[in-house]
Amino acid sequence: MEAALATTCTVPSPRILKPKHRFRCSSPLSNPKPISPNSLTFKSSPPPSSKSNLFTAAVSSSPTVATPTNSPPEPEPGSDSPSEKFDWYANWYPVMPICDLDKKVPHGKRVMGIDVVVWWDRNEGQWKVMDDTCPHRLAPLSDGRIDQWGRLQCVYHGWCFNGKGDCKLIPQAPPDGPPVHTFKQACVAVYPSTVQHEILWFWPNSDPKYKNVLETNKPPYIPELEDPSFTKLFANRDIPYGYDVLVENLMDPAHVPYAHYGLMRVGKPKEKVDREGGKPLEITVKRLDNEGFFARQEWGYSNFVAPCVYRSSTEPLREEDKDSVSAKGPLAKRKLSLIFICIPVSPGRSRLIWTFPRDFGVAIDKIVPRWVFHIGQNKILDSDLHLLHVEERKILERGPENWQKACFIPTKSDALVVTFRRWFNKYSGAQVDWRGKFDPSLLPPTPPREQLFDRYWSHVENCSSCKKAYKYLNAFEVILQIASVALIGVMAVTKQVAMSNVARSVVVVAAVMSFAASKWLSHFIYKTFHYHDYNHALV
Repeated sequence: MEAALATTCTVPSPRILKPKHRFRCSSPLSNPKPISPNSLTFKSSPPPSSKSNLFTAAVSSSPTVATPTNSPPEPEPGSDSPSEKFDWYANWYPVMPICDLDKKVPHGKRVMGIDVVVWWDRNEGQWKVMDDTCPHRLAPLSDGRIDQWGRLQCVYHGWCFNGKGDCKLIPQAPPDGPPVHTFKQACVAVYPSTVQHEILWFWPNSDPKYKNVLETNKPPYIPELEDPSFTKLFANRDIPYGYDVLVENLMDPAHVPYAHYGLMRVGKPKEKVDREGGKPLEITVKRLDNEGFFARQEWGYSNFVAPCVYRSSTEPLREEDKDSVSAKGPLAKRKLSLIFICIPVSPGRSRLIWTFPRDFGVAIDKIVPRWVFHIGQNKILDSDLHLLHVEERKILERGPENWQKACFIPTKSDALVVTFRRWFNKYSGAQVDWRGKFDPSLLPPTPPREQLFDRYWSHVENCSSCKKAYKYLNAFEVILQIASVALIGVMAVTKQVAMSNVARSVVVVAAVMSFAASKWLSHFIYKTFHYHDYNHALV
């Protein structure tokens, strides 16, 4: 994507951000203890005597006053035992929704800093995830093709590989010479992979001992994605900011009426204090460990299943987490979930897969194509994209481990965000484990705004529905332009022929309307599939 964009604009040199010294906390955290968002903000008094493991986050009516809590301070990440540390390479990671993968071509993706090629092996009838590197001269296999025998071919020198990573052909090797294609060095690493919930997942370790890892370890199970009574439409987009900023933003309900003003429907408060209608929120965090956390919100439940899945739903993920409080308002008898799957790509880069399964309005999704829904959903992503891109750089300048010192959290509407940062700090040392592939203090340079908000390479090219719509709408635009010119030609040809004034007027109006429609469609295509800026001051 960067290479394609670089042809249109000069990109500045990389910017190196040096984090400040780590903030150390001397008191260890002993579980179970009440979880408080302010525990990341204040050094508090000794732990309370209460044995409750619940934390209720109810927003104070006086948001300018920060109320200290009795929760213990956040521990120094390095003090955790190895068993508590989160192992980033012992988990399944989503690659793409199956609906957006073309079986006819290989696809190149990056996940956890690992470049992989995804392709359909018709001989085994399975999707394969392999190292995106040809062992010959290290060319990307994702730029190759699938040959007539269903093998993955590197188009640099024609080497071919099967779904097991074995080299099946080296065209340059003499037939009467040694079988060099059978050498171990000619093979490509294959990662364990599986399809679950219509999403392709892979295990980020190609060691043969993980070949059957699926038998003992499976991707996160989301029940509504397997329920036929629910409708579910997938979408994906590459995001120009990092994994941690993406996750915390999706967990933050308080920003919705402001950052997405006019784009999303939100409940109206009893008393409006401003135009947007922000209001106190009630959130209860009930469980936190190295596998994620579980919380209760006003309208339902929230689960963070580390490292990728954030689910907010009217129904709990586990039946034992269900309480006696039922959903209120229009969702009282309906089931709705917001599923966000956040994928670490590299520092300053992430990928988001989302779907909103529900058991009502099912017929709408069968009639309206996916790309129509993606118009509004991409606007929502764009409306806070620049805010988060800049925020990430400011967090890194201060040090991600110092988030609790850099950010002022006077109200408890940020409970989920603070809990995620607590998980990220405690179990992962406030950073993704890139295993030395990247310098965590180096972020990609900030591109011009039009490239930052780019939709074509970040979404359209990776979405089968939007890509098809883009192709057909461009063709329709050309048809309208041809029709406009043809109608003008008709007027010129029939100038010497008797033609009523009414007929001439009809032809002129049709030509003008065709031209105007083509210009409008061109503008619509550009704003929908390429670039749509968002200025909060003008909304």
